[in-house]
Amino acid sequence: MISRYKPSPGSTMSLAFCGNENNSVAYNVDGGVLNNGCFLDALNVVPHVFLLFITFPILFIGWGSQSSKVHIHHSTWLHFPGHNLRWLLTFVLLFILVCEIAEGIVSDGFSQSLHLHLYMPAGLAFMAGITSIVYYHNIETSNFPKLLLALLIYWVLAFIMKTIKFAKYTEHGIGPRQLRYCITGLLVLLYGLLLAVEINVILGRRYMCFANPTEVKPPEDLQDLGVRFLQPFVNLLSKATYWWMNTFITSAHRRPIDLKVIGKLPIAMRALTNYIKLRKAFEDQKRPQGTAPQGPKWIWQALRKAFGRPLILSITFRFLADLLGFAGPLCISGIVHHISKDNRTIQQPMRLLGIYFISSKEFLENAYVLAVLLFFALLLQRTFLQASYYVAIETGINLRGAIQTKIYNKIMRLCTSNMSMGELTVAQICNLVAIDTNQLMWFFFLCPNLWAMPVQIIVGVILLYYLLGISALIGATVIAVLAPVQYFVATKLSQTQKSTLEYSSERLKKTNELLRGIKLLKLYAWEHIFCDSVEETRGKELTSLQAFALYTSISIFMNAAIPIAAVLTTFVVHVHISEDADLSPAVAFASLSLFHILVTPLFLLSSVVRSTVKALNVATVAFYCLTGILQLSRITCLLFITCGYFTWTDGPPTLSNVDIKIPFGKLTMIVGQVGCGKSSLLLAALGEMQRVSGTVTWNSLTPLHVLSISGRKRGAVAYASQKPWMLNATVVENITFEMPMIKSRYKAVVEACSLQPDIDILPQGDQTEIGERGIILSGGQKQRISVARALYQQTNVVFLDDPFSALDIHLSDHLMQDGILKLLREEKRTVVLVTHKLQYLPHADWIIAMKDGTIQTEGTLKDIQNSEPDLFDQWKTLMHRQDQEFETETVAESMTDLERKNLRRAMYSREAARTEEDDEEESVESDDDDNLSQVMRQRATIPWRSCGTYLSSAGFLLLGLLLLSQLLKHSLMVAIDYWLAHWTSASVMSSIKRLSVLQDCGFSHSWYLSVFSVLCCLGIVLCLATSVAVEWTGLKVAKELHQNLLNKIILAPMRLFETTPLGSILNRFSTDTNTIDQHIPTTLECLSRSTLLCVSALGVISYVTPVFLFALLPLAVTCYFIQKYFRVASRDLQQLEDSTQLPLLSHFSETVEGLTTIRALRYEPRFRQRLLQFTDANNIASLFLTAANRWLEVRMEYIGACVVLVAAVASITNSLYNQLSTGLVGLGLTYALMVSNYMNWMVRNLADMEVQLGSVKRINGLLKTEPENYEGLLTVSQVPDGWPREGEIKIQNLSVRYDTTLKPVLKNVNAHVSPGQKVGICGRTGSGKSSFSLAFFRMVDMFEGRIVIDNIDISKLPLQTLRSRLSIILQDPILFSGTIRFNLDPEMKATDEMLWEALEIAQLKPVVKSLPGGLDATVTEGGENFSQGQRQLFCLARAFVRKSSILIMDEATASIDMATESILQKVVMTAFADRTVVTIAHRVHTILNADLVIVMKRGIILEYDRPQALLEKEDSVFASFVRADK
Repeated sequence: MISRYKPSPGSTMSLAFCGNENNSVAYNVDGGVLNNGCFLDALNVVPHVFLLFITFPILFIGWGSQSSKVHIHHSTWLHFPGHNLRWLLTFVLLFILVCEIAEGIVSDGFSQSLHLHLYMPAGLAFMAGITSIVYYHNIETSNFPKLLLALLIYWVLAFIMKTIKFAKYTEHGIGPRQLRYCITGLLVLLYGLLLAVEINVILGRRYMCFANPTEVKPPEDLQDLGVRFLQPFVNLLSKATYWWMNTFITSAHRRPIDLKVIGKLPIAMRALTNYIKLRKAFEDQKRPQGTAPQGPKWIWQALRKAFGRPLILSITFRFLADLLGFAGPLCISGIVHHISKDNRTIQQPMRLLGIYFISSKEFLENAYVLAVLLFFALLLQRTFLQASYYVAIETGINLRGAIQTKIYNKIMRLCTSNMSMGELTVAQICNLVAIDTNQLMWFFFLCPNLWAMPVQIIVGVILLYYLLGISALIGATVIAVLAPVQYFVATKLSQTQKSTLEYSSERLKKTNELLRGIKLLKLYAWEHIFCDSVEETRGKELTSLQAFALYTSISIFMNAAIPIAAVLTTFVVHVHISEDADLSPAVAFASLSLFHILVTPLFLLSSVVRSTVKALNVATVAFYCLTGILQLSRITCLLFITCGYFTWTDGPPTLSNVDIKIPFGKLTMIVGQVGCGKSSLLLAALGEMQRVSGTVTWNSLTPLHVLSISGRKRGAVAYASQKPWMLNATVVENITFEMPMIKSRYKAVVEACSLQPDIDILPQGDQTEIGERGIILSGGQKQRISVARALYQQTNVVFLDDPFSALDIHLSDHLMQDGILKLLREEKRTVVLVTHKLQYLPHADWIIAMKDGTIQTEGTLKDIQNSEPDLFDQWKTLMHRQDQEFETETVAESMTDLERKNLRRAMYSREAARTEEDDEEESVESDDDDNLSQVMRQRATIPWRSCGTYLSSAGFLLLGLLLLSQLLKHSLMVAIDYWLAHWTSASVMSSIKRLSVLQDCGFSHSWYLSVFSVLCCLGIVLCLATSVAVEWTGLKVAKELHQNLLNKIILAPMRLFETTPLGSILNRFSTDTNTIDQHIPTTLECLSRSTLLCVSALGVISYVTPVFLFALLPLAVTCYFIQKYFRVASRDLQQLEDSTQLPLLSHFSETVEGLTTIRALRYEPRFRQRLLQFTDANNIASLFLTAANRWLEVRMEYIGACVVLVAAVASITNSLYNQLSTGLVGLGLTYALMVSNYMNWMVRNLADMEVQLGSVKRINGLLKTEPENYEGLLTVSQVPDGWPREGEIKIQNLSVRYDTTLKPVLKNVNAHVSPGQKVGICGRTGSGKSSFSLAFFRMVDMFEGRIVIDNIDISKLPLQTLRSRLSIILQDPILFSGTIRFNLDPEMKATDEMLWEALEIAQLKPVVKSLPGGLDATVTEGGENFSQGQRQLFCLARAFVRKSSILIMDEATASIDMATESILQKVVMTAFADRTVVTIAHRVHTILNADLVIVMKRGIILEYDRPQALLEKEDSVFASFVRADK
C-alpha cells in the first residue's frame, strides 16, 4: 500500500503530458491516432479550452456593464427552462470530474514518470464546468439568451469527444470492471443531458433560428422592489447555501434590521394566498351533498392536501441527509483499516492503450480518496439537512399564517353571547393564536424526523451489527431500553412546566394588582401584606421550578450518559463473547461514531412523538373550538321590533315582549334603572343577541328572515359602547377609525367632545400612541374618544350607550349641546341614546322607558306625562335635583381637569424618564456618525456585565462547583476516548507481533477493559453532577433576582410608578423573570457543553496531527467573523419576530373586545386586511430568522467538513510517513466529525444567550432604584399607642416637590387645623390640592418646613407607622381580588361587627347581605363585579374600618349618584363628628358645610376662613367659584 504514495528509489519524476518512460507505449501511434490513449485524452482538452477562451472575455467585459443591473435590481432575475435541472446536472458533472481527477492521480501512482494526460484534461473540464455555470448564471440574470450559443457549441464538442473516447475504450475490451470506463460513460451521459437542456432553452425561448423570440417578464414578486426575501427566486447554489443572505446579514452591522429592511413577503407565502389554499382544501373535502365531513381525519386530510407537497420534499431531503450521515463512520473505518494494513498485498493494475487502469475497489482502498469522498459526503449531507429544515419550517410558517387568518375570519362571525357568558375568553383566543398555531408550525418542522428517524435507527443498527456482531445489538438495546425512560422524563418535564405556568400566572395576577394599587397600598402601609402574598405564590412556583430543574437535569444527564453506557456495554460484551475479538481502531471508532449518530434519533423520537400528539390535539381543538362555538349571528339593522324575546344564553330571555319603534332622523332616548336591559336592547337591535322569537325589521316592513334570504343588509351603524373600546393606535386614528381625514369635521368633533385640552397635554398631540386598551388615558377620556369616533363616522344611524357615565356635568352638557343636538341633529341622523341623565329628556323626540327587561312605556315626553303621570313626576324630581347639581357645580375643577392633571403628570414623567431601550433607539436614529458607530459596536459585543451579574447571583460556591464539574467531565470524556485509542492500537500491535513471531502470545483485554469501565462510570457520575450543578445555579439565581426585584419595587418611591409605564415594570416580572427561570439555565448548559466539546475536539485533533494548527488559524478567523455577523442579525431578527407578534395578538384581542362596534360599522373587511398585514409582518420576520439560522449552519457545517478533510489528510500522511498509531488516527477523525455540530450549537447558543441576558440587564436596571426612606428618628416603641388621638394638625412653612429635579408644588404653606374640624380644600387644576393631601403621608419630597400632628413632627416617624395611623379615600376606587372582608381589612384586625358597621355607614349593608357568603363573597380582579359607584363606597367603608382620628377625602364621591351622595355627606358628618376630616373638593357644594375652607392657587394658600365668612366677601375667590355657574 505504502509504495503507492512513494516513487521507486531509482526513478526520476520528470514531467511530460504522456509520461517519459523508455519504450513508452504512450507515443505509439502505429494502430492509428485514435487508438492511442494519450491522444484521446489530449483530444478531450479541446472543448474545455474553447469554452474558457470564448467565455472569459464575455464574462469580464459583460460583468462590468451588467453588474449594477444584477446586484441592484433583483427584478431582472429570470429562470430559463430547465434551470434547476441544469444546476443539478452541473453539480453531478463536477463531482464525477473530481472522481476522474482522483482516479487519474491514483492510476499515475503506478507509473515511473508523471502522466499528466490522466488528470490534466479532467482538471480543465472541472474549470470549464464551473465557468459554464457562472457564465449561464450571468446570462440568465441579465436576460440575454443569445449568448448561450457558446454553451451550445461547448456541450456538442464535449459530448462528441467523450463519445469517441468511450467508443475506443469499448473497442479495446475495456469494460465496467475498470473505473475509468464507468466515469467516461457517465460523462457521455451528462454532457448529452446538458446538451438536451440547452436545446430545450432554444426551443422554449426561441432565441436562435426563430424570427420572433418569446418575450418573458420576471415574476410579479421580483418587479416589486419591496420583496427582499429571495429564497424562492435565486439559483440552486444560492438556495442551498443561502448566499443571497450574505449582504443582508453583513448590513445588520451597519444598521439595525427593521420591517423596512426585510420588506414584503413573496405572494406565494402571504397569509391570504395560503388561507385561500387551505379553504379550497377544506371545500374539496365536502361531500357531494354539500355537508362537510367531521373529525380530526378530515382536518388532517385538508392540511395534507394544502401543504403536503413541500413536506414530502422536506422528508426526501431528510432521508438523503440521514443516509449520507453514515458515510462518516464507514469512511473512518475504511481509512483506519487501510492505513493499518501492512504493505504486502499490492496488485499491479491492468495496462491497456499504454496506460494503467484501476478498478473501483482499488480506487476506494486509497485512504486519501476516502478522505476526499468523506469531505463531499459531509458537504452534501449538511446541505440536504439544512434544506430539509428550511422547507419544513417555511411550510409550517405558511400553515400558521393560513390558520391564523381562518381563526380570525371565524372570530368575525362570533356570537357575542359566547364572549359575554365567558364561553370563549380573549385569553383563550390569544392562546389559540399565539401558542396553538405555533405548536402546529413546530409539528410541521418535526414531521420529517418522524419519518426519517426509524430508518436512521434501522440502518445504524444494521451497520453496527456488521461491525461488531451480536454485541452491537446489546448496546443498541441499552439505548432502546432507556428511550422510554427519556420519554417519561420528557412527559414529566412538560407536566411540571404546566404547573409552573399556572403558579406563574397566579403570581403575575397578584403582582399586577400590587402594581396597579401601589399608591393605595403605600398610603395604607399595606405593601408588605401584598408582597408576602406574592412571595408565597413565588414559593410554590419555585417548588414547581425545582421539579422542573430536576427533570431537566435528568434529561441532560441521560443525553450525555446513554452513549457512554451503550459503548461500555457493547465493548464489554464484545470482548467477553469471543477471545480473539476484533477490536481494531477501525471497528472501535466506527462503532463510536455510529453510537453518536444513533443516540440523537432515539433521544429526539420521544419529544417528536410528544409534539405530534400535542399537534394532533391542537388541530382538533382549534377547529372544533371554532366550529362548535362560532356561529354566524344574524346581524340586522333596526327600526321596528315586534314581540321580541332575546337572550344571551339558553336560559330565560333577558329581554321579553319588546315592542318598540324608532323614528327616522330623530333623537330617541332609552332610560331606566341600572340592569333593566337598556344596553341589551341596543345589542338586540344590532343582531348581537340570540333572538328567541319576534321580528326585527328595519327601513321597511320586511321581517328579518325574509331580508336575509333576499340578501338585503342593514347599513352601517356608528356605535359607542358603554365600556369604551380603544385601538392600540394614535388618538387621531382612534377617532377617524378607518375613515378619510376631513379637517373641518375632525375639528368640530374634537370640539364637541371637549378633547382639545386633553390632546394639548399629550407629548405628540393627537399623534400620540395611546397604548393597548388606551392604557395612558382615564375612563372619561376614553369615553369621549369613543363617542368622538361615533360622531365622526358618516353613518345614518348612531347608537350611544350611556356616553355620559364617566363624564362630569359640564362635559356631559357640552357633549349634549354641541355633539348630539347640534352636530348629529343638523345632519338629520337617527340617534339612539341610552342615558341616566334625565335632565336631557326634554330634548328627546321619542322616549323608551324600560323596567326589568321589558318596555315600561314609549312615546314623546308629553305622551308619557299624560299616560304615566306617576313616572313623569318621579322623573321630574330627579331632573330638578340634577339641575341643582349643575348650578352648584363649579368651573373650579371637574373630574376632567383631574384626569388631565394625572395625564399631564404621567406624560411629563414618561418624557423625563425614558427607558434605556428608547435611548438606544434614539441614538441609533441620530445623525451623528460617531454615535452611531459606538451604538453599533455595543450591539456587536456580548453583554459580559449582565453575564457577571447573573453568575455572581449564584454565589461563589455554586459557581466553583459548576466550573470544576464541567472541566472534569470534559477531561474525562477525552480520557475515555483516548484510552480506547490506546487499547485498540495495542490490540492491533499484538496481532501483528503474533503473526511475525508465529507463536501464540495471547493479548489480554481485561486490564484495558477494567480501566475503560472505571473511566466510563466516572464519566456517567460527572454527567449527573454537571447537569444538577447547572440547574441548581439557575434556580438560585432565579430566586435571588426575583426576591431582590420585588423588594426594590415595593420600597420604591411613588415617582418610579409615575415615570415608568406599568407594562414595562410588569414585563420585568413576567417575560424577563420567565427567561431567567426557565431559559437561561438550559442555554448556559448547552453553551458551556458545546464550547468545551469544541475546544476538546480541536485539542485532540491538534494533538494527533500538530500540522492541523496551521489550518486551524484561517478556519478560526472565518468562524469568528461568521458568528460576529450572525449574532447581531440573529438578535435583531429575534426581537423583530417578538415585536411583530405583539401587534398581531393585540389585534386579535382588540377585535374580540370591539366586535360589536366593528360589525355595527360594517368594518370587517378593513380589519381583515389589517390582520393580513400583521400576520405577513410576523411571518416574514420568522422566515428571515429561519433563513439566517440556516445561513449560519450551512457555513459552520462547511467549515466542519474542511476540518475533517484537513484532519484526515494530515493524519493519513502522518501515519504513513511518521508511523502514527492507527488508534490515534481513528480518535482524531471521530472528533473531527463532531466539530461542525459543536460549532453550530456554540454560535446559536451564544446568540440566544445574548438575547436572554437582556432580561438580566433590564432587571438589573430596576435594582438600582433608590428606595423610600422607611426609617425615622423615632422607633416604633417611641410613638404613643393611640397616636394621633386628637387629630390636631399644624403645618409650618411647608414646601413640597415631586422630585429633586422638579419645581416645588407647595410653597411656604402655613395652616392650623383644630381637633375634630372639618376642612375643605379647593382650587383650580394644578393648584396643589392633591399634593397637600400626599404631604401628610410623606409621598412627596418635603424639602422645607414641617407638618406636626398631635405634637409629633411626622418627618421623624417611621414611614410604616405614619401611614398606618392615618386614613385616606382616593378618587380612583381600587378593589383587589379576594373577598369583601380582605378588601376592607387585609390586616385581619377588625371584628365582623366593625366591618358590618362600616358597610352600614357606606350604604352597602343590604348589597353585601344579599351576596352569597356575605363578608366572604368574592371580589373579582379590579372589583369588576361591582359598579363604579359601589366600588367607591367600598373604599369609603375601608377608611371607616380603620377609625383613625384624621381622614382625608380626595373627591371621594365622584362616581356616586346624587341621592347616595347626600346621605353619605350626612353620615360622614355624624360618624366622624369627633374626628378631623380634610376634604379635597372638585365640586364646591360638597364643602359648603365645612368648618374651614382653604382656597389654593399655584401651591400657595390664597384664602383661609369659614365658608360663610368667605361667601360674605364680595371679592372672595371662593364666592366666585360658588357663583360661577348659577
